[in-house]
Amino acid sequence: MSVLAAISVVLLLIVVHEFGHFAAARLQKIRVNRFSIGFGPTLLKYQGSETEYALRAIPLGGYVGFPDDDPDSTIPPDDPNLLRNRPVLDRAIVISAGVIANLIFAYFLLVGQAFSIGFQDIHYRPGVLVPQLLNQAESAAAQAGVQPGDIILKIDNINLGDSADALENLRREIQKSPNQILELTIKRGTDIVNLDVKPDIGQDGKGKIGVMLAPNGDIIRRRAANIVEGFTAGANEFQRIIQLTVQGFWQLISNFQENAQQVAGPVAIVAVGAELARNDLGNLFQFGALISINLAIINILPLPALDGGQLAFLTVEGVTGKPLPSKLQDGIMQTGLVLLLSLGVFIIVRDTINLAFFQNLFQ
Repeated sequence: MSVLAAISVVLLLIVVHEFGHFAAARLQKIRVNRFSIGFGPTLLKYQGSETEYALRAIPLGGYVGFPDDDPDSTIPPDDPNLLRNRPVLDRAIVISAGVIANLIFAYFLLVGQAFSIGFQDIHYRPGVLVPQLLNQAESAAAQAGVQPGDIILKIDNINLGDSADALENLRREIQKSPNQILELTIKRGTDIVNLDVKPDIGQDGKGKIGVMLAPNGDIIRRRAANIVEGFTAGANEFQRIIQLTVQGFWQLISNFQENAQQVAGPVAIVAVGAELARNDLGNLFQFGALISINLAIINILPLPALDGGQLAFLTVEGVTGKPLPSKLQDGIMQTGLVLLLSLGVFIIVRDTINLAFFQNLFQ
């Protein structure tokens, strides 16, 4: 059931994205002849007065089709309601509407969470928790004697305190001190332990000790008491997720070799969503908002076969006053589509092999 719930959330986000394109076109009276969720063989189909609505077998995306791209269309090429005959601004609205729809939907998911189950908050206690060592054999923390469950209270006599800033202050001190000995004051159970750790130098030149860090405190949930508080809490969480997502993309792009393994495909995303749903179905609110925001940001990147790539073509047309040659646009888009599909297949296979089911199967 948790897997079905996660798949349903991902499919819903695809529907929202494609409906954004569809609604923006229809509201401007632009002709649309296909609205499809998924790719491949058709499972269900309904022919409306102008548009064919279809559900297809491979639920890895969807598309909105226009008569402009249909060689069998009987609509005259000079019809003013064809997408290609509309001004640049009208076309830009249609292309960007999927991204806008995902962002709006993410915000209202978070507002819904604020009213229903609330957002997690932390009653902070002194220090920073070490829930896990990332490499228990070779990391600087392991060699220094740090153990899972330790609470770091001080670093070089700097008291970390009991606030939201404690974790970032600790991370900053570690990152700026590669190959330098740092003294950690650690609470282990009822004991206080002092350890010397020498951060390794990462590929980015920053220090790292090979631990996972987490705030130290008790997690509580706060629900919105009224409409204003609910919309405000949703906006604050929306802003926080946007900032973290943009930072994550920047770290991926600026240091791709080290972070490439963190890129997840549909299989891994559904696996994470299923695990969250298994623990608490309420987690699907934030899961859905996070994936919806990621989907929006990915699609707005100026890459071929994505919405951002088409917006890049429109930008060139708006600046120069004429579109790029159709053959050039088609060649760029087809090459980008092949590359994206190849990358998608690779990530899906990798994530599938890494699933616990397959790991156990081959042990």
